[in-house]
Amino acid sequence: MPTYGQFCPIARASELFAQRWTPVILRNLMVGCRTFTEIRQGAPGISTALLADRLHALERAGLVASEPAQTGRGRWYRLTEMGLAMKPVCDALGQWGARWLEIQPHHLEPSYALWATTKLVDVDRLPDRTVVVRFDLRDRPAEHYWLILRRPTPELCTRGIGYTEDLVARTDTACLVDLHLTRTSYPDAMRCGRLQLEGPPSLAHDFTTWIRHSPFAAHIPGTSAHRATLTGSR
Repeated sequence: MPTYGQFCPIARASELFAQRWTPVILRNLMVGCRTFTEIRQGAPGISTALLADRLHALERAGLVASEPAQTGRGRWYRLTEMGLAMKPVCDALGQWGARWLEIQPHHLEPSYALWATTKLVDVDRLPDRTVVVRFDLRDRPAEHYWLILRRPTPELCTRGIGYTEDLVARTDTACLVDLHLTRTSYPDAMRCGRLQLEGPPSLAHDFTTWIRHSPFAAHIPGTSAHRATLTGSR
């Protein structure tokens, strides 16, 4: 591992944390990813070799522990006490990024946007059955995504899986990001045509109530969550 050759705690911590993909891997573990596949799904673009290398490095450093999966092949990963202590660092980094950095076109990755949406699903509000929502994206017409909404863990699938589709959502990646960050609401996106939900009206309405706000939305200037925070602080 590269070193700064300094005893400064910031320098020493950066030698581990500032490695490419490491903050993303830690974030994925913090939101509940446990398998290699789950961690990789939340990190589009990372190679299997690099992910394996980063996980091994985090294990050697004591932030991550793993054990053989209870069923099937592979391993289960979890954060150690040392790894969990990184959460305030990750939260602060996310809040700073939300406050000061603009989203650029190359940040609009639909698979990540929908994966992140699954992490915001309030599973306690889901019905006692699986609900399948297919997403057709206007900016990626050749791609299709399915949200499998069920307890205890909603999933994102990128190919047909044989389920009966309950809803079809037609939108684009920019709208998905705006919904995630509360730069628009589901009712507003539907009124202006940015989002269309095809299926039983009652189920379409319920679906829009199952998704919580991003924890970073309150730090993005101009969003409804940010305005609510400002109002509440007065």
